[in-house]
Amino acid sequence: MELRPVTGGALRDWYDQELTQAFPPNECKPLADIKALVDQGRYEVWGLFDGDTLLGYATLWMEPADKSCILLDYLGVTAARRNGGLGGQIVRMLVEQLAGKSLLLIEAERPVEGDDLAENALRQRRLRFYERCGFVPAYDMATCGMRFTTFLPELPADLAPVMALHRAIYGPDRTDVKVPLGPDELPPGPPAWMEKGETEWSVC
Repeated sequence: MELRPVTGGALRDWYDQELTQAFPPNECKPLADIKALVDQGRYEVWGLFDGDTLLGYATLWMEPADKSCILLDYLGVTAARRNGGLGGQIVRMLVEQLAGKSLLLIEAERPVEGDDLAENALRQRRLRFYERCGFVPAYDMATCGMRFTTFLPELPADLAPVMALHRAIYGPDRTDVKVPLGPDELPPGPPAWMEKGETEWSVC
């Protein structure tokens, strides 16, 4: 098995057959926007392949002026191969691939007091998943009106430049993004397009 870039016509196949089948519509960036980010050097789509067969995927979002920190945007495993440990394998392979060059940032949504029990249980499982992958919680942040924990493969001596670059990846127009988010702070409200139920860029 190997990680390879997903490009060209394979990008549309991945989007139509995998991403949009695994994630809710309001969580899927439009394909045109993903392609635009790729063209700007801000986004990469990687597939885990066994020969020509796609087993899973990860997408990486970055600030092209400084790629010392890279954000994991989507992580998924094809339906036939789920629950077999491939998600964790993809994360570990990414860490190895980026070692010495970039720090992989991972956001995981925090449980919400009073929210649906099943949804909170899913959030807890995701937090534990990244801990099993060897990541450590570093700080909280907010986006789309929700609190997330940011996980890192290791804690640097100084988190300030990491948090600054994390915020820069989203761009200055995202008023719903706050990095870091203090323990007593509330997340900023979701962006106007989200409140209207729109799914246009940028989706969360």
